[in-house]
Amino acid sequence: MVSLVNSAPEKIAISADGISASIGKSSILHGITLHLAAGRWISIVGPNGAGKSTLLRALAGLMPCSGSVQLLGRPLAQWPRGDRARALSWLGQNEGAADDLTVYDVAMLGRLPHQPWLSPPSGADHAAVEQALRATQAWDWRHRPLGQLSGGERQRVLLARLLAVQAQVLLMDEPLANLDPPHQADWLLLVRDLVARGCTVVSVLHELSMALQADDVAVVAQGRMRHHGAAQHAATHRALEQVFDERITIHSVAGQWLALPRLHATAC
Repeated sequence: MVSLVNSAPEKIAISADGISASIGKSSILHGITLHLAAGRWISIVGPNGAGKSTLLRALAGLMPCSGSVQLLGRPLAQWPRGDRARALSWLGQNEGAADDLTVYDVAMLGRLPHQPWLSPPSGADHAAVEQALRATQAWDWRHRPLGQLSGGERQRVLLARLLAVQAQVLLMDEPLANLDPPHQADWLLLVRDLVARGCTVVSVLHELSMALQADDVAVVAQGRMRHHGAAQHAATHRALEQVFDERITIHSVAGQWLALPRLHATAC
């Protein structure tokens, strides 16, 4: 006798159905539909100008768009502002912050969704900030002003602010900007730890080899979704090669998928 096991339906962390968006008179996104599973790391990749950052901003509710976006099964527009700020955290590309704020104070900004109006930080807030700063190796210079930091150090503080929210869904646009290779590797380990604890991470990345370390890859080109699938699948690799005009090739090296430039022979 064969027993049948009914698998539970996949939980969707964030989804877009037919979203389109424009900046001024320029149409950027064209009817994108995308369902991102909970508890996974999804990388959004594509050529320059593909609409990756616009798509991420639309998923975060920071970009007006047509169509619908849902967060954890609920229309994004129906979330009370505070609840949404606790459920979804955001790191934008080239984000600014007041240079005279200390590292600690910048990270504490991530706790604002948890604090009653005009209330001082709680013990839980301080604990979350310390945990976030230690996770990004920024704790030792927590009293320094942000303006005294290098670009890479500044990025690690902004990552700490994102982590301090302790959100279930984290959206990051170019989180590796200004980070050197060792700290990029630290970020990768951090993301894997977040996913292991049940969080969902969605990142826009230019570093294709790093993007291929994700669970899933969404490939965007010319404002349209070209492919969404597991990072290790051959169809995903082929989609990447195609949207980059066959200028790259995907190879397995030491157990990791890497995107390498395709070097064409030139005539002498």
